[in-house]
Amino acid sequence: MSSVISISKLAKHYQVPEREAGLKAAAKGLFKRKYKTVKAVDGISFDIQPGEVVGFLGPNGAGKTTTLKMLTGLLHPTSGEVSVLGFEPAKRPHDYLRQITLVMGNRNQLSWDLPALDSFDLQRAIYSIPTDEFKKTRDEFIELLDLKDLVQKPVRNLSLGERMKMEFVGALLHKPKILFLDEPTLGLDVTMQKRIRTFVAEYNQRYGATVLLTSHYMADVEALCRRVIVIHHGQLLFDGDLSALVEKFSAFKTVGFTLENPAADLSQYGDVVSVDGSRVTMRVPKEKTSAVTSRLLNDLSVEDLTVEAAPIEDVIESVFSVRKEALE
Repeated sequence: MSSVISISKLAKHYQVPEREAGLKAAAKGLFKRKYKTVKAVDGISFDIQPGEVVGFLGPNGAGKTTTLKMLTGLLHPTSGEVSVLGFEPAKRPHDYLRQITLVMGNRNQLSWDLPALDSFDLQRAIYSIPTDEFKKTRDEFIELLDLKDLVQKPVRNLSLGERMKMEFVGALLHKPKILFLDEPTLGLDVTMQKRIRTFVAEYNQRYGATVLLTSHYMADVEALCRRVIVIHHGQLLFDGDLSALVEKFSAFKTVGFTLENPAADLSQYGDVVSVDGSRVTMRVPKEKTSAVTSRLLNDLSVEDLTVEAAPIEDVIESVFSVRKEALE
């Protein structure tokens, strides 16, 4: 199966002026300006297959949004090769733009003072969508996102979550084959985040679309993505199954148990994270989990016990904290 997204040694470097503080340095900079090279993306390579939903992770400034902008043709790469659906994005051919969409959290694409329905009609005209097909798709998305009572309100009168759902409808009316989603649930409450995730998963299943998702909400990644790509300082740190990431970089397990006497000294078994009534949560080194759980069951009056992998947020943080050489 051929890749729908393929990038090889992709890089984006910027020349940024720099100078020392002070009036003298400012005057000197008028005649001889110094520059430094900022490597926003520094030679990353990966391939994505049709229908995959891939989490694209990294801290702020890692190069995620820059990569998405190169994949959508908004930025020209400094070097490297990039192919999406067989097209070179930087050339922005019409046939390519009809098959992709970019949704960025807290970025409005719909007309602020018009009802969303009017903006949807504009999208129909831009993409030359046949009227019958447009109405069917529009009504399907409105039902999926429960927007029937909101589409006739001006966009400015909607809440952030409601606007974000409208943005998704507008961005997907032309049924793109590839979705580039940059923090699509940013700032939304837990309920609205879940609704957006459900909609993305449903779209992926119905239309076989490929999704590349960046998010700082690990619930988004866990719910939607089997595979994750992690970058830091513009370089690729990990590319593989989410479960493999957890297994490789999680140094601890979380052990939860209920005691008849939670006041007992538990420091000899591991690091106590919390005590909530009779329920104790403890962090235990992964390689010692079996031995520790056996001791707990033998030494104490444990009513029930669970062992879970470390939270994905902790795993990602551990990836960022190690040297790139250690990952190879």
